[in-house]
Amino acid sequence: MNPEQLSERAQLLLKLLIQRYIEDGQPVGSKVLAESQRIAVSSATIRNVLAELEERGYLSSPHTSAGRIPTNKGYHFFVNSLLSVKSLDDSLLQQLKTEISPDLDNKQLMQSTSQLLSRLTHLAGVVSLPKIQKMLLRHVEFLPLSGKRVLVILVLNEKEVQNRIIHTEKTYTASELTQVSNFLTTHFCGRDLLDIRTELLTALREDRKNLDSLMQNTIEMAEQAFQTEDQEDCVIQGQDNLINYVNNNDITNLRSLFDAFTQKQHILGILDGCLAAEGVQIYIGEESGYDVFEGCSLVTAPYKVDGQIVGALGVIGPTRMAYEEVIPIVDISAKILSSALN
Repeated sequence: MNPEQLSERAQLLLKLLIQRYIEDGQPVGSKVLAESQRIAVSSATIRNVLAELEERGYLSSPHTSAGRIPTNKGYHFFVNSLLSVKSLDDSLLQQLKTEISPDLDNKQLMQSTSQLLSRLTHLAGVVSLPKIQKMLLRHVEFLPLSGKRVLVILVLNEKEVQNRIIHTEKTYTASELTQVSNFLTTHFCGRDLLDIRTELLTALREDRKNLDSLMQNTIEMAEQAFQTEDQEDCVIQGQDNLINYVNNNDITNLRSLFDAFTQKQHILGILDGCLAAEGVQIYIGEESGYDVFEGCSLVTAPYKVDGQIVGALGVIGPTRMAYEEVIPIVDISAKILSSALN
């Protein structure tokens, strides 16, 4: 019985044991498997097969005579070779289509998708924000509001429109704001927002005293209006769901995982790795490349804009998550999010 060629009996027992362990989180003994109506062999035979599976690294025994639990290798074989993925029922599919709606803006879409993934799976939902390389200025307009506030209307790239309200140091007249709008549109149309902002701020630092009033006004407007929003790189919802799967021995790992949620670099690194792959990707334990995810699994899928992969979404949970339910939710969510963004 080599790692790639388990007997049908061994595969069935491994599948039953993992399914039972996913269900209740308790080590599974041969007696429990012998009671299953899906297998008609003695407890002694089951014990022999389980012992062989343990020897091969698919199972482990946390305590003497306390039953066995799957290892990461066992989960990996289960997911790749034994899993029967469920199809989504119509009501769940409709819920996904309703809540991941093209009527929402991009930020709302990411928040809604992350919340929905968490709510449907009872795990942590995560969505990386779209990686748009450039935000090219096509047109800008400034309109005065009350209380030293200015409404900024930005037309970016081909057709994206953003509205922002900025707070200024002084009250601007409509005429002054029109001058600034015309200057920026004339001199910087087709340029990236960050490049424009950097160039103007450089000019400010080099010769602040000699700048005329139009340029000073322009720099104040551009410094705020062209600042890319300090958005997080990914949106995570439902971290507290993971507490339900943790025992006292794992509390240290949970703290480390929550630190990773806070920092987000590890999670974003994994999601970025998904951008090079099509379809659902599953990372079990150390496969993620980060020690903090030991005991966890990540089910991810990329989403696209105009046929190009720009981000990824997924679910983070314990290795004993219900993969057959989580996988189709992640897969379909990515497709619906792609449709909404397009």
